[in-house]
Amino acid sequence: MRQHQTILILDFGSQYTQLIARRIREQAVYCEVHPYSVGLDKIRAMGPAGIVLSGGPMSVYEEGAPLISPELFGLGVPILGICYGAQLTAHLLGGKVDSATRREYGRAQVAVIEGVGALAGMAAGDSLAVWMSHGDHVDAIPPGFVHTASSDNCPFAGFADPARRIHCVQFHPEVVHTPRGAEILGNFLFRVCGLAGDWSMASFVDEAIARIRAQVGPEGRVICGLSGGVDSSVAAAILHKAIGDRLTCIFVDNGLLRRGERDQVDAVFRDHFKVDLRVIDATDRFLNALAGVTDPERKRKIIGLEFINVFDAEAKTIANARFLAQGTLYPDVIESVSVRGGPSHVIKSHHNVGGLPERMNLALVEPLRELFKDEVRALGAELGLPRHMLMRQPFPGPGLAVRCLGDLRKERLDVLRAADAIIEEEIRSAGLYESIWQSFGVLLPVRSVGVMGDARTYEETLAVRAVHSRDGMTADWVPLPHDLLGRISSRVINEVRGINRVVYDITSKPPGTIEWE
Repeated sequence: MRQHQTILILDFGSQYTQLIARRIREQAVYCEVHPYSVGLDKIRAMGPAGIVLSGGPMSVYEEGAPLISPELFGLGVPILGICYGAQLTAHLLGGKVDSATRREYGRAQVAVIEGVGALAGMAAGDSLAVWMSHGDHVDAIPPGFVHTASSDNCPFAGFADPARRIHCVQFHPEVVHTPRGAEILGNFLFRVCGLAGDWSMASFVDEAIARIRAQVGPEGRVICGLSGGVDSSVAAAILHKAIGDRLTCIFVDNGLLRRGERDQVDAVFRDHFKVDLRVIDATDRFLNALAGVTDPERKRKIIGLEFINVFDAEAKTIANARFLAQGTLYPDVIESVSVRGGPSHVIKSHHNVGGLPERMNLALVEPLRELFKDEVRALGAELGLPRHMLMRQPFPGPGLAVRCLGDLRKERLDVLRAADAIIEEEIRSAGLYESIWQSFGVLLPVRSVGVMGDARTYEETLAVRAVHSRDGMTADWVPLPHDLLGRISSRVINEVRGINRVVYDITSKPPGTIEWE
């Protein structure tokens, strides 16, 4: 796998599989997620220091249930079975699994019977708050196993064969609802597997540089589409450290950026890192193509097509360019691997480079494909990127096009840029910027009557949006302090011509979306 000790996670379709990986990485241990169907020969070649069997939605007796070879348990590698992984272990090694009297989903109390292995350091009789999610449970443990934990609804909530270093729990130690879950995972990693915890961003930098150099070779040149976002910025920084002036970054100003975005990217990459940065001002081209277009899907398609055309034309001027950098992250890789063992393929493309590798006949370089988002930020800090860039809130691929509802004229975009800058300034001043997933303004093509300086106004409306989220899939609106909302409203109305009314969006996702279009 890699030069550091590695945990292999076999995925049986659990909604928590990525979370297992994150919790293990948080303890300075490298891990990889693979489908349960990966062959024994490949597992031997990987040489994992331990294996985690994830949960899953099926019953071990269900037709088509995901199964593994019992030979896995004879490899001499420590194994931790979680939920379905625990049931499967019992099923394959001579125990008994049956339907529970009632399905158990949510918080539960587990009593420790014997504090060994994953439950080491816990005394018999200790009560653990845990998160359960199962319909079946283990009715009899396999020969040679000891009973380690139980609950009212699950007699064998934990069992282990310490001699073979196989440990199983019916509950989910990876979720925050199991308060001592990190301790349980740590027991498996350090007490059972004997790991050193050698996964760090410093070690990743050295390995990533070696891999990039091996892939690109001594003469290959890489093109990177910079958007100003965290992922593309960190990818560019690690590539520049690996291959120096054989990296060319292309930044396309489409006229849909936030205030100061172009200057910020220019200052960091051209002035600080001394990267070969090509800044293309395509504002007029994009806005002409978008003139009169109000349908959000048409906006997205036009922006994507125009970007490809502009990027492709500039890339053709770069001699010996054979590689295109893409900011694929590990969650994208995991999601693209079918639990049924289908071939891995990237299901999410960076919004600026979708379709380019095929069109330009370039090979992809994906230096971040082993990292989660928080690890990307840690890598960026290791590489010296400024915090204000690393901690930026997510920004949609189509930019302000999906925050400026209606006609995308330059005048309206400038109004939105000015208002959005005030929102960011005030939220940063309140110390809330980094704790909020996204906070921004949306310019609405809704005019209302107002009074300013004894004169009648008839201007547009700004909606302020702020949400909490972990991954963007769901989101809750943020109850911003009333005095903060008051300052934002007062400043926008007094400082930005074209807006005379400010409203606050209190819609969660679902039923709404984070962006308005």
